[in-house]
Amino acid sequence: MTSLFVDRRGVELGLESGAIVFRENGERIGTVPIAPLTRVFLRGDVNLPAALLGKLGERGVGVVILSGRTSRPSLLLARPHNDAARRVAQVRLSLDEPASLIIARELIERKLTRQIEWFTELRENDIQARYELSRALRGLEEHRARLGNINNAASLRGIEGSAAARYFTGLQAVIPGSLHFHGRNRRPPRDPFNALLSLTYTLLHSEITIALHGAGFDPYIGFYHRLDFGRESLASDLLEPLRPLADRFAFALVHRRVLDKDHFTTTESGCLLGKAGRVRYYAAYEEHSEILRKGINQEIEQLAEQVGSALTPESGNTPDHDSGDWE
Repeated sequence: MTSLFVDRRGVELGLESGAIVFRENGERIGTVPIAPLTRVFLRGDVNLPAALLGKLGERGVGVVILSGRTSRPSLLLARPHNDAARRVAQVRLSLDEPASLIIARELIERKLTRQIEWFTELRENDIQARYELSRALRGLEEHRARLGNINNAASLRGIEGSAAARYFTGLQAVIPGSLHFHGRNRRPPRDPFNALLSLTYTLLHSEITIALHGAGFDPYIGFYHRLDFGRESLASDLLEPLRPLADRFAFALVHRRVLDKDHFTTTESGCLLGKAGRVRYYAAYEEHSEILRKGINQEIEQLAEQVGSALTPESGNTPDHDSGDWE
């Protein structure tokens, strides 16, 4: 096990001999060792002592608290990476507009490539949706080809936004009609599939933020998503090329009927996944987490190589310019 999901009202967590102890109404109901954990997700009315939080931080286990109806995350990060030079280099590159554009363009190129690869697979297996998927693929390929000609961040955002519209039109063709998916919407999501996307993006964004912190980066200083108060812009950057992996996961849940419309509740406040659905979702997320975390690690390794060049004197990198959304 690498992730622990706690979504049970009134449960109390404690620390005992390197393990998390669960109690309900004063009675011990379970134990989970800390050693194999990398993440702990808490939702609802859960109580735990500072000693347990300290032990989790000491072991490098990030804690994600999902609060409110929309499961807005709060993060308790583990101990940070000790090399401040990496953060200094990150800041330097973020102030260099040409360098930031190169990093941002590569992020979006990887995103479009993953979308194209997935839609190519879907087109081979879904005859009924082949026409719409083919149209979407042509649009995505055209947008990817245009990336090499851009020379400013505004143009890159325009291409990415236009490609996203083509992408979700194609995705709509393969989502079951019973879920009433007609493109991306959020804050709040208004249909079951958008609710799945928002929840998955939220968890993945939290995972990226924790991983960046542990790797010595500042999650708030990005290259594609610029500075914005309260937003982990670098985590939003790395989320972009990983969104297709999250989309594949959400699609698999509804395609294999792990979740259906009955697992969701729609009100004026939006569409939310119910308790029974969350139990299924968390189990499936844990099974899929190895793929998602491998993607995160690959993106961080790529970023480390790019930022590392700013630490090399002979690179000639002397930045002197000023230069999202996870759901």
